Amino acid sequence: MKKKIMAFYDSESDYTEDMADYLKKQEGFPYELHTYTEQEKLLSFGKEEPIEVLVVAESDYTYEVAGLPGGKTLLLNESGTIAGENIRNINKYQKAENIYREITGEIAAMIPEEEKSLRSCDKAKIIGLYSPIRRCLQTSFALTLGQALSEKKKELYISFEHYAGWNQLLNKSIKGDLAALLYFLQESEERFAVRLQSVTMQIGRLHYIPPVYAGQNLIYAKGPEWVELVEKIAEYGGYDYVILDLSESIQGIFELLKHCDRIYTITKEDPAAQGKIAQYEELLRDYRCEEILEKTSKKLLPVFTGIPERLEQYTRGELADYIRKLISEELEAA
Repeated sequence: MKKKIMAFYDSESDYTEDMADYLKKQEGFPYELHTYTEQEKLLSFGKEEPIEVLVVAESDYTYEVAGLPGGKTLLLNESGTIAGENIRNINKYQKAENIYREITGEIAAMIPEEEKSLRSCDKAKIIGLYSPIRRCLQTSFALTLGQALSEKKKELYISFEHYAGWNQLLNKSIKGDLAALLYFLQESEERFAVRLQSVTMQIGRLHYIPPVYAGQNLIYAKGPEWVELVEKIAEYGGYDYVILDLSESIQGIFELLKHCDRIYTITKEDPAAQGKIAQYEELLRDYRCEEILEKTSKKLLPVFTGIPERLEQYTRGELADYIRKLISEELEAA
């Protein structure tokens, strides 16, 4: 099936080239992208081919451009004042990834509910990380695993921490997070896949969904909702691996662990830690969740020196070497 057309028009050639380069690099982008820096070429094309989505700079949105037949228009706002009548404005002067997220968010609303996506890839493997022990390097382990897997595969990291602190770590405000995706669970596969794209971000090659800003949103969601969300991401997200960095902040954690293909539990040798592990495992047996134990690989980590401070640095160091060996011996060999 031929892709629908998106036209991107801005007379600033450098800007248009940079945005086109970014958009074309996004995997799964559902449109055939055509870029223009001259009005006449855009108008000529628009008379011959249907344009489903037109993204146009505010200063280039002329009467002639407004008269083009077709679908939705998105205006790259330059003045800071909402322009156009009943037209979605997107701030032109922000990072390309934010513009992309806003565009895909608008695209998702346009896809008919009855239109289903055709999944051309296998369902992702779901890797869960959970330990009843605190401060055991679980998140560092999960992030390093994600970075290492991304060297050869496409992965998605999802944090279920109550206070993940990513806005501060990345020193930026993030629009759209894990909780936002819950609102779109009942949409068609194709709509959901585009919604997922609109909230997903990257650090290096690591794909991630921004953690919830308000931890209460984790608590209020029901267990079956989390299971459905993760399964839908694994089924239609186009990833090879989905990594879940889990905590007690969510309802139904045992059900979510049951849906994991592999689980890693970080342990420690001190009596308090061993007591927590024993109680956790006993509870799993009491709740007849032995399958979780069967999927679990317990890891007593060596002492690492120099754990990276910045998220993009998790590709280097002793922990990264440890994780790469684990991938080779346990995940690639499976």
